[in-house]
Amino acid sequence: MAFPHLQQPSFLLASLKADSINKPFAQQCQDLIKVIEDFPAKELHTIFPWLVESIFGSLDGVLVGWNLSCLQGRVNPVEYSIVMEFLDPGGPMMKLVYKLQAEDCKFDFPVSYLPGPVKASIQECILPDSPLYHNKVQFTPTGGLGLNLALNPFEYYIFFFALSLITQKVFVEMSLHHYSLEMYQKMQSPHTKESFTPTEEHVLVVRLLLKHLHAFANSLKPEQASPSAHSHATSPLEEFKRAAVPRFVQQKLCLFLEHCFGHWPLDASFRAVLEMWLSYLQPWRYAPDKQAPGSDSQPWCVLEKWAPFVQENLLMYTKLFVGFLNRALRTDLVSPKHALMVFRVAKVFAQPNLAEMIQKGEQLFLEPELVIPHRQHRLFTAPTFTGSFLSPWPPAVTDASFKVKSHVYSLEGQDCKYTPMFGPEARTLVLRLAQLITQAKHTAKSISDQCAETPAGHSFLSWLGFSSMDTNGSYTANDLDEMGQDSVRKTDEYLEKALEYLRQIFRLSEAQLRQFTLALGTTQDENGKKQLPDCIVGENGLILTPLGRYQIISGLRRFEIEYQGDAELQPIQSYEIASLVRTLFRLSSAINHRFAGQMAALCSRDDFLGSFCRYHLTEPGLASRHLLSPVGRRQVAGHTRGPRLSLRFLGSYRTLVSLLLAFFVASLFCVGPLPCTLLLTLGYVLYTSAMPLLTEQGKLHQP
Repeated sequence: MAFPHLQQPSFLLASLKADSINKPFAQQCQDLIKVIEDFPAKELHTIFPWLVESIFGSLDGVLVGWNLSCLQGRVNPVEYSIVMEFLDPGGPMMKLVYKLQAEDCKFDFPVSYLPGPVKASIQECILPDSPLYHNKVQFTPTGGLGLNLALNPFEYYIFFFALSLITQKVFVEMSLHHYSLEMYQKMQSPHTKESFTPTEEHVLVVRLLLKHLHAFANSLKPEQASPSAHSHATSPLEEFKRAAVPRFVQQKLCLFLEHCFGHWPLDASFRAVLEMWLSYLQPWRYAPDKQAPGSDSQPWCVLEKWAPFVQENLLMYTKLFVGFLNRALRTDLVSPKHALMVFRVAKVFAQPNLAEMIQKGEQLFLEPELVIPHRQHRLFTAPTFTGSFLSPWPPAVTDASFKVKSHVYSLEGQDCKYTPMFGPEARTLVLRLAQLITQAKHTAKSISDQCAETPAGHSFLSWLGFSSMDTNGSYTANDLDEMGQDSVRKTDEYLEKALEYLRQIFRLSEAQLRQFTLALGTTQDENGKKQLPDCIVGENGLILTPLGRYQIISGLRRFEIEYQGDAELQPIQSYEIASLVRTLFRLSSAINHRFAGQMAALCSRDDFLGSFCRYHLTEPGLASRHLLSPVGRRQVAGHTRGPRLSLRFLGSYRTLVSLLLAFFVASLFCVGPLPCTLLLTLGYVLYTSAMPLLTEQGKLHQP
């Protein structure tokens, strides 16, 4: 993107543009360093917008710049080192910024490239709350409808830097957007709503910003951080440290996280959002006097001095925790990655004193309400703030209840319906999660047992028909291969600790947790196989409960589905040759139609020939088959068919491969195809001669 009104005719600018095309990158940087050192600010003012675009790329995506997001030290160490030195805080680029800053230079930044809510607010002549935009909005010189921000060199450089980190074709206003309560509600209109889908890289940038902001705010000395210290004279930097997080980050981050919790896919990539959230919830981890990292048995102890932070960020702890519970209830906790996320959240909230601080914050909010006056919009004509971040801040509010209510009402409105984290609704969700954790632990054990029982080469032998196939099992061979013993062990470990942490946070009794285990044990048989999903009996049959849906999705249980019709007419299977099956069906149908009477007569005989024909020409009835009913299982009424010949088994890959394998083995012993065929036929006749006798004798001995 270009700014024509800024780019005056300059031989220096034209020369640098030509060099950027013709010279190698290292030489370009050397030339830029010499230009920055030798030329005056007037000439450098002309090249600055072009140079910023050359580094970070243009706002409209036409120029990609130096493509910093793809630059890696391991791939191109020389180029990486050059860029790091050039963009270092004490490097040539920042020297250029300081040089222009001393001359009070201004550069136009289009409002159209700001985040959607800020852009809409400015275009409607409503000044955003952040002083970053005050005294900087101006119309284009040509009198058009476009709006620009008049930024100093540092601000212009940082705006491009922030946008380059989150734009794919660390920075609160760019990364988290800017939503005042009124503007946020207005932006819900489908005509003005902005499509906002952050990426994992975006979230990682925000998390890095939060870590630095916590460290920056925690660099205040204890006497400076206390509310009483604000009555004494303090420097603007100290005031900025005190107000940076609550004034510029808190509200925007909460809305940003709510958006991510509500729209992020239910997969393992949510871990990036989760860790960003947990980083913000634990400012004590970035304090200079932080404790040594706790072990699993002795986690961090949250000191009482952090109670104001917890209370003033109540929704970040409570509302988002309930949101996480709703997400966790819809994920497969047998997966180690999902189990790890539940474990991470439970471990953070189980830190000593943290649950008590959250409960205290909820008690303060639920006290008799105070009326919080609505904020008034500030118009361009009468700004009340200067353009500096270091402006005097309003006096600190010491009333804890008022601060908690202000935090909640500023985000939710005074007519909000607050769901307490330690209330009955959230506790019900926690109990459901504990039940699902128990279910997932049993499923993980079932997978481990199946892995131990599955021999090597099982799938190949099953394909040949030499081993039994469990068509009603909960997991396929591929699932068992992916869920190795290590993964199962990790899942069990994460879920066991998560369950213990939840018990500590919500004071669940051992009896409640044992009930889940006992209830699970009474409804499962061997390894939890061949059990129906949890259902209730309705007017039209079985109705799945939410637990039953979870059991099906996660593979805990499944309905028993089997073909109940004519075996000759069932769909062609994946292990069969379609054209050969159809040909054999037509052949066997013609034989059955032609010799139906003779086959019936042979099968009605009481001698050996009758037994032999009945064994080969009749199909077992459906009397032994079972179907599901609303109250369990019921037997299907017996249905017998007349004698008939079935040749479908010859259309199976398994049969053909078995025959080829037999001929191959016979050839190794110098047995030709014809003798081999005779031997196979003789063996089959002997086998089929013995089986009818055994079958008939078995029927005679049945009661």
